[in-house]
Amino acid sequence: MIELTKINNVKITVNADIIELVEETPDTVVTLTTGKKIIVKESRQEVTNLVKSYNKEIYSDLLSNGLEKD
Repeated sequence: MIELTKINNVKITVNADIIELVEETPDTVVTLTTGKKIIVKESRQEVTNLVKSYNKEIYSDLLSNGLEKD
């Protein structure tokens, strides 16, 4: 999950796995796989970086905890 800021300054938490598209029009619009669109204050690159960081955290936890040999 990543934290984003809606255009009205409300903080929201979004499931990064259901983000389908992020575009700047010039506002940043996040489109989810459900079809819902959210306008956020973060730039497209900031959203991309948040998703990358989230995925690194998830996969590093899996690699360090889930795939250890007994």
